[in-house]
Amino acid sequence: MAEAATTALSVSDLNRQARQALERDFGEIWVEGELSRISRPASGHLYFTLKDDRAQVSCALFRNRARFVAAPMREGDHIRVRAKVSLFEPRGDYQLIVEAVQEAGRGALLAALERLKQKLHDEGVFTNERPLPFPPRQLGIITSASGAAIRDVLAVLKARWPLLAVSVLPVPVQGDQAAPAMIRALAAAARDGRFDALLMTRGGGSLEDLWCFNDEALMRAIHASPIPVMSAVGHEIDSTLADLAADASAPTPSAAAERLVPDQQELRHRLNVLNQRIERAGRYQLDQAQQRLDHARARLRHPGERLEAQRQQLSRLEQRARRAITQRLVREREHLTHDQQRLRAYSPERALQEARTRLAALNRRLEGATTRAVSAQRQRLQASARALNAVSPLGVLERGYAIIEQGDGSVVRRAHDTRPGETLTARLGEGRLKLEVKRRLKQ
Repeated sequence: MAEAATTALSVSDLNRQARQALERDFGEIWVEGELSRISRPASGHLYFTLKDDRAQVSCALFRNRARFVAAPMREGDHIRVRAKVSLFEPRGDYQLIVEAVQEAGRGALLAALERLKQKLHDEGVFTNERPLPFPPRQLGIITSASGAAIRDVLAVLKARWPLLAVSVLPVPVQGDQAAPAMIRALAAAARDGRFDALLMTRGGGSLEDLWCFNDEALMRAIHASPIPVMSAVGHEIDSTLADLAADASAPTPSAAAERLVPDQQELRHRLNVLNQRIERAGRYQLDQAQQRLDHARARLRHPGERLEAQRQQLSRLEQRARRAITQRLVREREHLTHDQQRLRAYSPERALQEARTRLAALNRRLEGATTRAVSAQRQRLQASARALNAVSPLGVLERGYAIIEQGDGSVVRRAHDTRPGETLTARLGEGRLKLEVKRRLKQ
C-alpha cells in the first residue's frame, strides 16, 4: 500500500498530463455543431457550448481571437470551428480552444422555431391588440413560485403600487411539463373571473431553457385567453413566441412590473406639483378678488347720497323739460297764426271758380273738335272703301268674270298650266263651279 501511494499522481498532475495528451494527439481540428449557452463576460473572452443531437462540448474563444470573428454568434446558429482539443486543469473540464469560426447554417431548433412562427403568423395568432388596464385591479402572475423572477416582480410591484392585488399561479417554467401547466393556468384564471390582467414570466436562460415559451399549444391558449396577457420571458436579448402571441410584452420581469403599474413616488411628486399649482392659483384668485373688492369699496357710496343726487338731477331735468315744452308751445302757436294768415290770403275759392270756367270752355272745344274729327274720318273711310271696291277681285267677279283655281288653291293664269282630265274650281261672283279640262286650245 505504501508503494502504491508513492506512485500515485496528484489531481493537478493528472489534469496536466491529460491536457498535454489531448493537445498532442488531436492537434488542430474542425468541429461542426449548434451554438448554445453563449456567455460574454467583461474580459472580452467568449464561452459557449457546441452540440448536436447526441452530445455537447464546451468551447472557449479568447479575446485576441474573438475580435477576428465576423459571424454574429447567435443562439441556435450552426457553425464550424477550427480548434485545439484541451482541458481546463483547475476543474478538469474537457473543452475546445477555438481559433476560428465559420457559419454553417441555422440550427435545427431555430429553423423549427421560424417555421412555427410563420405558421402562427399566417393564422393570425399574433394579432392580439387588447389594451391592458392601467393599473389592473387584480393581477395573476403565471410563473415559478420559487424563481428569481417572481421575487423581482413582487418587489417592483410593492414599491411602485402596493394597492394592487396580486395572485401567483405557480407553474414550472422549464421542461416538458411547463407548457401544459401554463395552459392550465390560463384556463383556471379565465374560470376564476377575478383577474383583469395576467403576467406570464420567468428569468433568463438558454434557448433550450426557454423553449416551452415557444410551444404551439401555449401560443394558441394565450391568443384565446379572454384576459389580456403580458409576456416577460428572459432578459433583453431573449425573444420567444409568447412575446408575439401576448397582448403586450416586456424585455424582463422587472420591466413588466414597471409597465403594469404606475410609480407611487412619481404620482406623489406629480400630486405635490399639482397641489402647489392649485395653491398658487388659489392665492392668485384670492388676491385678485381682494383687489376687486377694494376697488368696489372705494367706488361704493351710501344709498342716501346716491338718492339725493338722483333727486336733484331729476328736479333739474323736470325744469328743463317744462321750459322746453313751454318754448315749443309758443313756437307752435306762432307758426299756426302765420299759417292761418297765409291760408286766408291764398283762399282756393277764386282759383276753383276760374278752373271751372276754363274746364267748361275746354269741354265745349273738345266736343266740337271730336265731332269734326269723327266726320272727317268717316268721309276718308268711305273714300277708301270705294277705292278698295274698285280694285277688289270680288268686284271683278260681280261683273261676270271668274277665277280658275287648281286643286291646291293656286290660280291658273295660263292654259298651259293645266292638263286634260284635271279638275279645276271656278270662283264666281256668287258661288263656285267644278270644271274638268277636256283639252287645251291654242290662242
